[in-house]
This record gives sequence, structure tokens and C-alpha cells, in this order.
Amino acid sequence: MNKQQRIKKNEEFQEIFKKGKSFANRQFVVYIYRKEQQEKFRIGLSVGKKIGNAVTRNRIKRYVRQSFLEMKDELRNDMDYIIIARHQAATLNFHETKKSMQHVLRIARVLKKNVEGNKQK
Repeated sequence: MNKQQRIKKNEEFQEIFKKGKSFANRQFVVYIYRKEQQEKFRIGLSVGKKIGNAVTRNRIKRYVRQSFLEMKDELRNDMDYIIIARHQAATLNFHETKKSMQHVLRIARVLKKNVEGNKQK
């Protein structure tokens, strides 16, 4: 994931919090905000210190970034996403993290309908 695809500045975070919409499940809260001129989606990550030590927080961020990288073809490009990890996200492995991210993004209706791996067996 490119550096251009990350949201870092506090002003950008605050704008998305104020103007965007939020959706949540037990592990993550996702804020989405549409930007029409944008060619590629951007993500911002927030993992608070209450969730765990630095190793745990960095692992969660790595898993979320990789999940977005694998889902890039199913995501809308004209959006900014802010992902806030909740306490239960610390217990997830990568596959569970990706599944949880797909779930919350489906709730937000930013994923295309037929995402591979979401079929019920």
C-alpha cells in the first residue's frame, strides 16, 4: 500500500469524523467519506493504547492494511476510510481480521456484491 493511500494528518481525520458516516461490528468501527476527485482510496488507522502493547497494535494495523490490499478490487476508489480497532480485534488472526473487515464494509455498502470468500459453505 502506497504512502499516498494513507491518511496521516489530524485535520483529515477530523474532517472524515465530522462529515463521514460510521459503521461498526464487534471488532472495528469504519468511517467512510466520499471524495469525488480521488483516483485511489485512502485509509487511516487508529488503534488505541488500551488494546495492547506496541507489538499487538502494530500487528492489528498490519493485518488491516493487508486486508485492504487484498480487497482493493472490490472497494470503491472515491472513498476515504478510517478504521478504528476495538478491544476484540487484538484476539483475531489475519483471516479473521479480513473476514471482519469484509463484514463491516459490507454493512457500509462499499464492497461489490460477489466478493470471493464470502460464499456460504
